[in-house]
Amino acid sequence: MTRREQRDRTRRLLLETTVECLIEHGYAGTTTQRIQQRAGVSRGALLHHFRSKGDLLAAAIGHIAEVQLGQIRATAPDTRSERVAAVRAAMSGPFFQAGLELWLAARTDPELRAALLPSQREIGRAVRDVLAPDFPTRTELESLLMVLRGLALTSILRDDPALADAILAPHLHPHPPPPP
Repeated sequence: MTRREQRDRTRRLLLETTVECLIEHGYAGTTTQRIQQRAGVSRGALLHHFRSKGDLLAAAIGHIAEVQLGQIRATAPDTRSERVAAVRAAMSGPFFQAGLELWLAARTDPELRAALLPSQREIGRAVRDVLAPDFPTRTELESLLMVLRGLALTSILRDDPALADAILAPHLHPHPPPPP
């Protein structure tokens, strides 16, 4: 393995470990010492890749975005309901929870907020690209995204798939055109 491959592997390990810590311990419990120990790297290796916790979290945001974008693009959905399901899957689960930890922390941390915005905009563009054929107006699209975020957030404390499906059902089928 070349030095570059070793550096890339260590960087990827640190990012994956950071996401795992965010999922398991939340933002407050995600410390650089915990990440370093869990990844099994030296303090020097961690600092070589990321000068600060802020740098590491900014890169973790990008990593989360890449995973979510990969999930959305990998499905190549054909129908409206498949497209909504692909976005729903990307906007739930552990990676969504890790991102949510960073969203909440960004509310009071301007540096983290600035780091979060580019990745979130990229995800937003990808989601719009996937859903635009089915949700042509901004109001329709944003309504769906708010419902999906709400369902993902609610599922943390109360997971009721049948109720979530019923709430989402009106978004899965196009509305008939109004009578003339």
